[in-house]
Amino acid sequence: MKINIISVGKIKESYFIDGIEEYKKRISKYANIELITVMDESNDLDDKTIKKKEAERLLAKIPQNSYTIVLDLAGKELNSIEFAKKMDDITLISSTINFIIGGSIGLDQSVLDRADYKLCFSKFTFPHKLMKLILLEQIYRSFKINNNESYHK
Repeated sequence: MKINIISVGKIKESYFIDGIEEYKKRISKYANIELITVMDESNDLDDKTIKKKEAERLLAKIPQNSYTIVLDLAGKELNSIEFAKKMDDITLISSTINFIIGGSIGLDQSVLDRADYKLCFSKFTFPHKLMKLILLEQIYRSFKINNNESYHK
C-alpha cells in the first residue's frame, strides 16, 4: 500500500518535524508513505485566487487511479475504529491513498470535487503542520487496530 499526504505549506518548526518523522517511520512498517508539500501562495492575492493556485499544485500531485481523501470541516467525522475500517475498506479498491491538507484559507472547490471522501477530524480549525502530525498518528493507529496490535488509548 502507498499513502501520500499532500499538503500546502512548508513546516519549519523542529518539534513538528520530529513528530512527523517519528510517525512516518512507524507507518513505514505497514505502508510506503510519502509526504508531498506544495508551495503556499502569497497573501498578496485575494482568497479565491490563492485557493485556485494552491488547488492547481495539489491536483497535479494526485496520482491517477488512486483514492483521495480531503480533510474538510464539512466532511464526515469518524472515531479511530471507524477510520481504521475506512482505511481497510479502501485497500480493497485502491493500492494508493492520498490525504489532502489545504492551506490556511482552505481548499478550492476543484479539490473538494476531486475527493473520493471528505474527512473531518474535528470542528476545530488546526494549522496544517499540526493537522499533518494528527493525521499521521491516526494512520498509524489504524494500522495497529487493523493488525490487532496493542496501542495506547
